[in-house]
Amino acid sequence: MSPLSRSTFFAAFYLSILALPGCSSVPTSGPSSSQIGRAGDAANTAGVQVVDVTDVVARRLFSERHATDFFSTLGDSTFFQQQLGIGDTVEVSVWEAPPAALFGAGQVGATAGTTNARVTVLPDQTIDANGLINVPFAGQMKAAGRTPNQLARDITERLKNIAHNPQVLVKQSRNETSYVTVVGDVADSKRMPLSARGERVLDALASAGGAREAVGKVTIQITRGTTVASLPLQTLIRDPRQNVPLHAGDVVTALYQPYSFTALGATGQNKEINFEAQGITLAQALARAGGLEDSRSDAQGVFIFRLENANALPWPNTPVRTTADGKVPVVYRVNLRDPNSFFIAQSFVMDDKDLLYVSNAPITELQKVLNLVFSLAYPVVNGIQTFK
Repeated sequence: MSPLSRSTFFAAFYLSILALPGCSSVPTSGPSSSQIGRAGDAANTAGVQVVDVTDVVARRLFSERHATDFFSTLGDSTFFQQQLGIGDTVEVSVWEAPPAALFGAGQVGATAGTTNARVTVLPDQTIDANGLINVPFAGQMKAAGRTPNQLARDITERLKNIAHNPQVLVKQSRNETSYVTVVGDVADSKRMPLSARGERVLDALASAGGAREAVGKVTIQITRGTTVASLPLQTLIRDPRQNVPLHAGDVVTALYQPYSFTALGATGQNKEINFEAQGITLAQALARAGGLEDSRSDAQGVFIFRLENANALPWPNTPVRTTADGKVPVVYRVNLRDPNSFFIAQSFVMDDKDLLYVSNAPITELQKVLNLVFSLAYPVVNGIQTFK
């Protein structure tokens, strides 16, 4: 290149640089590692927390996730009493030893020895809104909240001074309160009555015909009063401890909610990727996203963007700012240049709606700038030479 051509090229080169308003004009797939790091500065009013993923952090998040299983949250008590409730129907049978017959003519049944006892079966009664039933000669009896045996003893106590050696049997003829509701993605939503056997979660699911979707894509949710606990069906089947006994009023819901995360930046593919209710680790997520692109990815700039529970970790920046629903915006940072991080990635569990982002390497951004400059400079040089 002649001195004149060289000077012409550099003049065009500098003019091209001056024509660039700044790095913002360079195409990019997202923020750089340094920009994300600055987002976690204490002075940032957005309240973003940037957390380096270590073994301690991964273990803490893992333990928090498994602290809400059925066994820990709902307990494993198998004790069950068939308590009567408003709306239940009961049948009361009263036996009297002869010669007395307080209830008049009734069915006569044989008892021990040669003594005959008279039994009177009262018409079925529905426990009223006040939790009461009426028994002749005994009056109103509190039935709601009592077991059939307790109610029978109460009636016997009322009758013992006016009937001859009374014996009472109370039977629940229609159960309207001791049941579990099974809904969601099951073959047949229904109410399953509970018995003294102590039905468990899988019993309720089986009574409804099972889940309609694949086991790996279904989450089971149990609502008990104000407590709500969820667990993948696959975990429930694999861990017998999670198949806990149910209580009256529980609502068992089978949820088909395909979980997903979004992969962006310097990954093999940028897309939303579904995963099983059982969950996947960061290592699996990176593999499903096609891994890191060798030509442009920054192995030190692997990030997981997540709205985290406020008490999940001790946060680096205080005071902790939260969103309207009480979540903390967190960016988890992973350095894949460190071989130890590959073991950590196998224990860091992805959450539904996580955003996995891999930033471009700094050299990639420089290459983009140079390519842009040369693409502007060469036409100018060619134009000048042509004009000459």
